[in-house]
Amino acid sequence: MDKIDKELDARGLVCPLPILRTKQSLAGMISGQTLKIVATDPGSMIDFQVFSEQTGNELLSMTQNTGEFIFILRKR
Repeated sequence: MDKIDKELDARGLVCPLPILRTKQSLAGMISGQTLKIVATDPGSMIDFQVFSEQTGNELLSMTQNTGEFIFILRKR
């Protein structure tokens, strides 16, 4: 895995807050940088897939670990 440039803790937040916080984080990043998001909302699995498709930010990985969902996005 590439190095992670920034991390976002979205645990305890429900839709649409994890996506909104992700948008804010990506706005402060440059193209090609990677963002790791940790969320607890089960709906985030679909939300981040759709967000990636709609925005062109590449979803590099999506994993689940004991109630937490971990996403790695690369800014377009």
